[in-house]
Amino acid sequence: MTSFLQKIRLMFQDRLLRKKVLFMLGFLVLFRLLATIPIPGIDTARLHALLAGNQFFGLLDIFSGGGLGNLSIVMLGVGPYITSSIIMQLATMMSPKLKALYHEEGESGRLKFAQYSRILTVPLALLQSFGFLLLLEKQGVLGDIALFGRLVNVMVITGGSILLMWLGELMTEFGVGNGVSMIIFAGIVSRIPTVLSQTIITFDVSQIPLYLGFAVAAVAIVMGVVIVTEAERPIPITYAKRIRGNKVYGGVSTYLPLRVNQAGVIPIIFALSILLFPQLIFNFLTTVSSPLVHKISTFVLGLISNSWFYASAYFLLVFLFTYFYTAVTFDPDSISTNLQKSGAFIPGVRPGQSTSDYISKVLTRITLVGALFLGAIAVLPLAVQGITGIKSLAIGGTALLIVVSVVLDLVKKVDAQLSMREY
Repeated sequence: MTSFLQKIRLMFQDRLLRKKVLFMLGFLVLFRLLATIPIPGIDTARLHALLAGNQFFGLLDIFSGGGLGNLSIVMLGVGPYITSSIIMQLATMMSPKLKALYHEEGESGRLKFAQYSRILTVPLALLQSFGFLLLLEKQGVLGDIALFGRLVNVMVITGGSILLMWLGELMTEFGVGNGVSMIIFAGIVSRIPTVLSQTIITFDVSQIPLYLGFAVAAVAIVMGVVIVTEAERPIPITYAKRIRGNKVYGGVSTYLPLRVNQAGVIPIIFALSILLFPQLIFNFLTTVSSPLVHKISTFVLGLISNSWFYASAYFLLVFLFTYFYTAVTFDPDSISTNLQKSGAFIPGVRPGQSTSDYISKVLTRITLVGALFLGAIAVLPLAVQGITGIKSLAIGGTALLIVVSVVLDLVKKVDAQLSMREY
C-alpha cells in the first residue's frame, strides 16, 4: 500500500506524467458528459424494461460505456471500432497481403492496418445504428419518427461512435494506457454506485453471512483473475556464439514467454455475440404476423432463455473461441523462423519445423488452462445468480476481466513512465 501511494505521489510530482494523467481524466469526463445526452423521442419506462430483460443490450451497454442505458448520442460506444478491429484481425488469416502488412512491414504496416480498421468502423456504425433504431421502434421504446428524423438519428449516433473512436486514440497517444480500453473501463466503473445503491436498498440482516461469503469470494476471484492474466510459461532460449573479428557475440540464455491467457477477453466477446445475436433476430421476428415464424421464434427464444442450455453453450463457445483466436494471433512458424534467423534455439530441440512443433505443443497445453479459466469466469455470474438468487451479487464475466486487464496495463504503463523519468 505504501509503494502504491508513493507511486501516485511520484506520478503527480512529474510534470509531463501529471499532464498525461490530467489529459486522460479530462477526456473521460467529456465522454461521461456525452453519455448523458439522449437522442429525441425516447419512452424511458419502456427503455429500462427492455434493458433489464435483455442480456444482449446489457453487453452492448458495457461496450458503450453506459451510453446505451439512456440512448445517448454515443449509445454505440466503441463497439463498431472493436468489431472492425476483430474483423481485420480475422481477415489476416484469409489474406496473405494483410498478414504481411500487420506482421512483417513494421510500424508503417501497422499504421495502415489501423487506418483500414477506422474506415471499416464507419459502415459498421451506420448498420448498427440503423438496426438498433429499427428494433427499438418495434419494441415501442421510440415513437413514430419520420424518415428525416430517423436519418438524423442514424447520422448522430454514427458520428458519436466515430467521435469516441477519435477520443480513444487521442487518449492512447497523449495520455497513459489504451484509450479505447479506458472508455470501456469508465463505463463499467460508472455502474458501481448504482449496483451498490441497489444492494443497500435490498439489504436484509438475515443475509449477512451471504454478503460476507460474497466479499471473500469476490477477493478470491479477483486474485485468481490477476494471477491467470499475468501467468506465463517460459520456454528457454539460447543464442549461439558468433565470433566477429576479435569479439564474441551470443552465448546468452533467455526465455520466450507464452501467456496462459493468450486470447484475453476476445473469446468471451465472440461467444456472447454468437449466443445473443439470435436473441436480437428472433425478438424482432416475434413481431411478424406469420404464425409459423412466430412459433419458431418463440421456441428458439425459450430454448436460449433456459439457464442450463445457455450456460453450457456459453462455456463451450468460450472454450472453442479461445483456441481459435490463439491460433489466429500466435504463429509458431513465424516465431521459429525468427529464432533461426537470429541464431537462437531451444535447448534439446532442432531448429526449424521441430521448434515450431514444440512451441505449438506447449501452446496447446497452456491454452487448455486459459480456455477453462475463461469459460469458468464467463459462466460465473450465472452460477452465482442461480445459487444466491440475487442478481446484484453476480461477479465475474466480461466486465471483471476488462477491469482487471485495464488496471494491470495502466499500472505497467505508469511504472514504465516512472522508470524512464529515473533514468
